[in-house]
Amino acid sequence: MYLKVEETRPDKNVPDLLPGLKFRPQFKRGKRVTDFRVEKDALGERQVPREAYYGIHALRAAENFPVSGLKPHRELLRAFGLVKQAAALANAAVGLLPAVKGEAIARAAAEFAAGRFEDQVIVDAYQGGAGTATNMNVNEVIANRALELLGREKGDYAVIHPVEDVNLSQSTNDVYPTALRVAAIKLVRDLSRAMADLQGALQQKEKEFARVLKVGRTELQDAVPVTLGQEFAAWAEAAARDWWRLYKVEERLRQVNLGGTAVGTGLNASRRYAHAVIERLRELTGFGLARAENTVEATQNTDVFVEVSGLVKAAAVNLAKIAADLRFLSSGPRAGIGEIRVPPVQVGSSIMPGKVNPVIPEMVTQVAFQVTANDLAVVQACAAGNLELNPFLPLVAQNLLTSLEMLARAAGILAARCISGIEADVQRCRELLDRSYAMITAFVPYIGYEAAAEVVREAAARGKKVEEVLVARGVFTPEEVAAVTAPEEATTPGVAGLRYLIGREGAGSGARRTGGGE
Repeated sequence: MYLKVEETRPDKNVPDLLPGLKFRPQFKRGKRVTDFRVEKDALGERQVPREAYYGIHALRAAENFPVSGLKPHRELLRAFGLVKQAAALANAAVGLLPAVKGEAIARAAAEFAAGRFEDQVIVDAYQGGAGTATNMNVNEVIANRALELLGREKGDYAVIHPVEDVNLSQSTNDVYPTALRVAAIKLVRDLSRAMADLQGALQQKEKEFARVLKVGRTELQDAVPVTLGQEFAAWAEAAARDWWRLYKVEERLRQVNLGGTAVGTGLNASRRYAHAVIERLRELTGFGLARAENTVEATQNTDVFVEVSGLVKAAAVNLAKIAADLRFLSSGPRAGIGEIRVPPVQVGSSIMPGKVNPVIPEMVTQVAFQVTANDLAVVQACAAGNLELNPFLPLVAQNLLTSLEMLARAAGILAARCISGIEADVQRCRELLDRSYAMITAFVPYIGYEAAAEVVREAAARGKKVEEVLVARGVFTPEEVAAVTAPEEATTPGVAGLRYLIGREGAGSGARRTGGGE
């Protein structure tokens, strides 16, 4: 099999980096060439597609782990690029790499970090080897791109080698967890912002619905009055807790073991490199990264990812609760609760005309359930580490980063396409409140529990509101009932209407029952 390859030219902004090395085209125009190159490793030789940036190690891993069809998370890959860029700059700065090699590798890594070569990552997200397959795939792509920048053919590893040059002073065991932490910080920030935005959208509705009185419910049964604004305020408070907890957990993610190499002892990484690489990575990411005080411990233990995943799960639980409440309150709308109307964002049925479903809350619910499942995988993987290393970080990375990204998107969609467009059906709220006996609890301090229960029984038997029964019995005047049932009285701490009734001449006998204090 043959292919026709056009002549390639170097990036005009790339200087002639290697002394005496002049650019030469990879292939002559129109020349027919075989479409494979031969690469070697300790196990033998393999043919690799000539134009591929990946190499023999990635090819073997792709054959060994064809399990999910999923690639490693793109934020992990981009973080890998930043780590490799920082390592190349640090190795060059301390004299371990010639400047021309260091610059070429750093530039190739920067392109990788920008997402340019993600299609050249061919390994599966779920892989054995503690992430070695991912690290080697990235090393090969960066090495071959650096060769290309120097005008050399891919696979010319005598000039730039994926392991000896790109992976210099590194091990998968310090590069992979560092990249995971960098990726997690970025996505934690995204989720924290999304939860803050959701809080803002909920607080806006809290203000809008502050005087919409409705029945509160416990165990799905009528309870006491609340305002619709108070319900939105409760959801907003939950979102506020989530964004603050996520914001704070970043502190634990900033401690990295880069420079610790295989088991955290730093074997084959100079002290000068170890300090320089953290500084370079801090500059590239803009994150306040620091070298872990005990890099052996930081290489062994992965509990920080359990902590982060747990906080993501907590946020997912709150979103699931909010979504369930929105579905319940918008149910019907004519044959259900129907106290709120969620925005109609798409047709709800292929068979029932006019039907609109709460599809955004349903999506949020499914994402929340998936995040909860992912958390279990993270917990089990982190608990399964042995001695100096946890070999299951690929599982941790895929599930944690996926959860962070999905939940941030779900929270953003919930705020923008659902919460911001919710409308209150004020008439329906009042109708259901009047049909319930929720208001009777506000009168218990005046007439006692047993008398209030008798009023409820009479109201049910006669099909009346409890307020009407109280007035008919002469216990309260209509004005007194209005004072007790005012939204600001019936939904705030204290005895509803007491201040009004205490100072009223000729107040009903029930009002006088409470005496003078609250």
